[in-house]
Amino acid sequence: MSGKPNLLSGMQPSASSLHLGNYLGALVNWVNMQKDFNAFYVIVDLHAITVPQDPFELRLNTRRTAAQYIAAGINPAESALFVQSHVPAHAELAWVLNCITGFGEASRMTQFKDKSQKAGSDSTSVGLFTYPILQAADILLYQSKAVPVGEDQRQHLELTRDLAERFNSRFGQTFTIPEAHILKETAKIYDLQNPTAKMSKSAVDPKGLINLMDDDATITKKIKSAVTDTDAVIKLDWENKPGVSNLLSIHSSISGESILSLEDRFAGAGYGVLKGEVADVVVNALAPIRDKANDLMSDQAELDRLLATGADKARAVAEATLEAVYDRVGFIKAN
Repeated sequence: MSGKPNLLSGMQPSASSLHLGNYLGALVNWVNMQKDFNAFYVIVDLHAITVPQDPFELRLNTRRTAAQYIAAGINPAESALFVQSHVPAHAELAWVLNCITGFGEASRMTQFKDKSQKAGSDSTSVGLFTYPILQAADILLYQSKAVPVGEDQRQHLELTRDLAERFNSRFGQTFTIPEAHILKETAKIYDLQNPTAKMSKSAVDPKGLINLMDDDATITKKIKSAVTDTDAVIKLDWENKPGVSNLLSIHSSISGESILSLEDRFAGAGYGVLKGEVADVVVNALAPIRDKANDLMSDQAELDRLLATGADKARAVAEATLEAVYDRVGFIKAN
């Protein structure tokens, strides 16, 4: 790996397809960041099992997620692309960090509180409770200087920074203190049927979600049935016209054309014209990604080989960090 600063990010393999929000909000940034950072991109299957998973679907979705990473522009020759469970140091460091994390500190994580309230305490796993600590281990293993995260993950990154500083203070300088690389607000993509909510794989109505693996006709149908409003004016106004604003944002994020230019060009046009062009722009962007991902999925042996190569790169860094951690906490080195 090069002398550039390290970066780590990843997604859960909890669905058969990534969606447009994942692509514009994360993957596009990841691809660009490969130039400036020593990038480690991970499919976090250990995180995925904090909630029930079907084993067959988990394996399939892990490969599907990897294929979509590559198809979207993650270069396995340039970045370390790997599966979290292929690097045991993630779970091993997480245990050490669990032991320096206060129960009250972990209890204050708002995502856990939100998810556990919905599921109920008896259905909520201890793994979900300690999820942010495993996430801290993911980051700290690679001496990551930058961590691309959305605003909803900022609290978890602050916990990571606190744990790194606490360990360094108690046991000596060991971890790089990571910094948040907050992804651009303009890259937020909202649900087509509920444009006040972020696009999410847990969407109530599947018509609100554009998947990277959707066929052209399905993408077009979803966009043409997107919720708008009744006044027929095409302008950016998130408060009063969230549906129209979302369509303009999607177009601009993919095409690179400014919102002002789009407003001028669509002045006097109907929503049908806007939806038709947004559909064309999205299909043209996603079709090559879908087709390449399907090609990668058709050769499982080659995809697994690429993931194994990425895991080798990741282990070289992760195991060196873990060895230092084990030495500093007082473990006897194994022969």
